[in-house]
Amino acid sequence: MWGLVPLFWPLLKPAGAVEILAHRMVWSLAFVAVALVVIRRWAWAGELLRQPRRLALITVAAAVITVNWGVYIWAVNSGHVVEASLGYFINPLVTIAMGVLLLKERLRPVQWTAVGVCLAAVLVLTVGYGRPPWISLTLAFSFATYGLVKKKVNLGGVESLAAETAIQFLPALGYLLWLGAQGDSTFTSEGAGHAALLAATGIVTAIPLVCFGAAAIRVPLSTLGLLQYLAPVFQFLLGILYFHEAMPPERWAGFALVWLALTLLTWDALRGARRSARALRAEMTRPSAAIPTGTVSAARKAESVASGPDPVDAKP
Repeated sequence: MWGLVPLFWPLLKPAGAVEILAHRMVWSLAFVAVALVVIRRWAWAGELLRQPRRLALITVAAAVITVNWGVYIWAVNSGHVVEASLGYFINPLVTIAMGVLLLKERLRPVQWTAVGVCLAAVLVLTVGYGRPPWISLTLAFSFATYGLVKKKVNLGGVESLAAETAIQFLPALGYLLWLGAQGDSTFTSEGAGHAALLAATGIVTAIPLVCFGAAAIRVPLSTLGLLQYLAPVFQFLLGILYFHEAMPPERWAGFALVWLALTLLTWDALRGARRSARALRAEMTRPSAAIPTGTVSAARKAESVASGPDPVDAKP
């Protein structure tokens, strides 16, 4: 579903990207609020309001994902689906780079190589586009920042989306009311079908998240992470085969370098996960031996790295 989202946004024309974004915020909150009523899960809201630091982080997450959603919608409706897909290809590499710069994490040689190859890809694509691929970089950095903030907030997927859209709601609703007062709103002027599609932005946002949450407890984390590469793959194929966007040789070269970097990263992570799993099994088979905390921690860390793109809660 996340991979096929580029087919949905053009259906909302003649609404502009900002109007679509505002409707997405408003209707996402409505959809999630109904879901919370059904599952009767409200205790987290009171706890969050009593924790200013977490509330501030949620506000940062809401601001960052607003940028991400807005740029993505504009990119798709402006004929930049391929460049948008690139943003989600390089997102894992940006996440790794942020881990080094902000969290002082140490990388293995293969991971450094992957980051270096990705930087080379950006340079090649800059030559190919005649400018830096700013759409891709904005999407990648905003989504990586969003993932970093979400890890610190440590709030469930539905609850987090509810909190973020609650923060977005009043500015979005105010903009829609102002747009209507100016006579520029398409919600009431383009017919019931168009209004229904705008309202469906909440469903398009929330349903894939619900499916993701259901999958997260049923399949291994490494499998879940690798499956998330399908979204940018679908977007890339749609950009070429359906939207017929140009792919000159230099862009193919840039994408090939990105895919090489991701292959190196995934291979190294899976190798590390297997090595840690073998070490853990060896410790477990020792009679009357306690499992060292470091071994378990290493295995979990390796599995987390092997998961590929960060499994956070809001895709394009």
